[in-house]
Amino acid sequence: QVQLVESGGGLVQAGASLRLSCAASELTFSNYGIDWFRQAPGKEREFVASISKTGLITSTSESVKGRFTISRDNAKKTVNLQMNSLKPEDTAVYYCAARSGGIGGGYDYWGQGTQVTVSS
Repeated sequence: QVQLVESGGGLVQAGASLRLSCAASELTFSNYGIDWFRQAPGKEREFVASISKTGLITSTSESVKGRFTISRDNAKKTVNLQMNSLKPEDTAVYYCAARSGGIGGGYDYWGQGTQVTVSS
């Protein structure tokens, strides 16, 4: 059974850093692009970052550009989201999702999410 498991969330103060990880099992990992999303209470799910199957192409949303970096290790079947200079508005549940096609083409698998809370 394919699983995506996020980890690394927690409670930090504004300005701190966190590193989220998305680990895959039972998946030919290099066949999937991986995206990160987040959802804050009462808000819609928001795209955060994306990385291609090979890791050569990445993108981040304007709200996190310059602060968050996405990377992947296909040998370890993991994708990391390095989050620096965290702000209270980054507080949300963060999810990773795997897609076999391009961005916007739908997602094959989702993780269960990890909570990130940034205090002011």
